[in-house]
Amino acid sequence: MKLLVINPNISDDVTALIEAEAQRSAGPDTKLIVRTAGHGFEYIETRFEALIAAGAVAELIAEYGHDGGTHAGDEPGGTAVDGVVVAAFGDPGMPALKELVDVPVIGITEAALCAAALQGHRFSIIAISDRIQAWYLDCVERFGFGGRLASIRSINQSLNSIGSVQADFKETLLALSRQAVDEDGADVVILAGAPLAGLARELEGHIPVPVVDGISAGIRMTEAVVALRSGAHRSGSFAAPPVKARRGLSQDLDAALATAQSAHRPATV
Repeated sequence: MKLLVINPNISDDVTALIEAEAQRSAGPDTKLIVRTAGHGFEYIETRFEALIAAGAVAELIAEYGHDGGTHAGDEPGGTAVDGVVVAAFGDPGMPALKELVDVPVIGITEAALCAAALQGHRFSIIAISDRIQAWYLDCVERFGFGGRLASIRSINQSLNSIGSVQADFKETLLALSRQAVDEDGADVVILAGAPLAGLARELEGHIPVPVVDGISAGIRMTEAVVALRSGAHRSGSFAAPPVKARRGLSQDLDAALATAQSAHRPATV
């Protein structure tokens, strides 16, 4: 199995955290292609930043995610990947990105929420900034989990570096997690965001409920969905966009869209 893991932020140090946790989480037969957004922001904190990041993610999916892409399979003559993980909490571009390719495209928010829902009735999200809360709440409600959200708690101090959030605020994040359990009634805690990738392993045993890591959940859930072999969207709201005039798209994005549209044409009898 081959998965494309995309960091929608432009931070290479965050990509390193994502890759490390993804490698720890992936099964032995899973190959990971980890890439960083080509344009955008150091880290995504608002809806507008997520909008810009979505375009960068779409470009990478188009580049790697279908047969014939410029770097398909990351090898000369390679085949397309089997699944895509959008590795930023808030899932920039989701669920629209599911319309671009026939393989599963799963965001770490969606995966983490599903993982949390399997382990408890109510969950809390621990985030890296106050400003990010509104966007995260939008995501939870969009995925249909609003009624099971106990709280969103976040760091309310300036960050020194996005790559050092874990080291700088480990005790704060631990305290917020315990407050979510003791004061908000959380059955599960989600450590939100790629900058916190791997921290759940360190905090295991220090928080009295299950703790979900978004990157780990994203990798394992995507592996599971790929293995289900449920089939592609040939109809319905996630089918490829209809054919119409377009201009200004990159070569890869135009080709990926054309491939998706061709695959979704109704079969003739």
